[in-house]
Amino acid sequence: MEAKKVDVQLNEAIFNVPIKKHVLWEVVKWQLAKRRAGTHSTKTRGEVAYSGRKILPQKGTGNARHGDRGAPIFVGGGVAHGPKPRDYSYNINKKVRRKALKMALSDRAKEGNIIVVEDFTFEQPKTKQAVEFLKSLGIENDKVLLVIADKDVNVQKSFRNLPKVVVIPAEGLNVYDILWANKVVITKNALQKIEERLAK
Repeated sequence: MEAKKVDVQLNEAIFNVPIKKHVLWEVVKWQLAKRRAGTHSTKTRGEVAYSGRKILPQKGTGNARHGDRGAPIFVGGGVAHGPKPRDYSYNINKKVRRKALKMALSDRAKEGNIIVVEDFTFEQPKTKQAVEFLKSLGIENDKVLLVIADKDVNVQKSFRNLPKVVVIPAEGLNVYDILWANKVVITKNALQKIEERLAK
């Protein structure tokens, strides 16, 4: 399937803002922290499967003083100050997130790496059609972020097997994915939604 490019005037207030690397870094760090599972866990000396019996008398043996076999000093004993399940997410100002999104889009626009295409859909999931779509734009070897107006199962499944392509609806647009991609392909309706969202 051939992609139809659209010549549009990108909104200067969204696609041409000054870029501050630190703001982008802060938002990417926040995004990645939110994704962390935080399920890592180790056992303390109270949780390891050992008897709590004192292993040798306190005095008179010439050995060092020890309590039970589960102490952190022994192999197989509990871990002192080890990781426990925790939530890594934290809050970041909404204005900062919106500003970073504009900066990321501006960065790609400045390099001429934003392509606007007519809205499209596939009648059924077909990876072959997805490859043809990319070839018609000459970006089959690039890392591509495809932004569509709304969730479209056929489109998403068609591109799913292509390791260098990420498909997201306009409402899911984020800084990390924009910066990951070499080319950002946006459908006409998706562009309208992005401009409505970021013009506030």
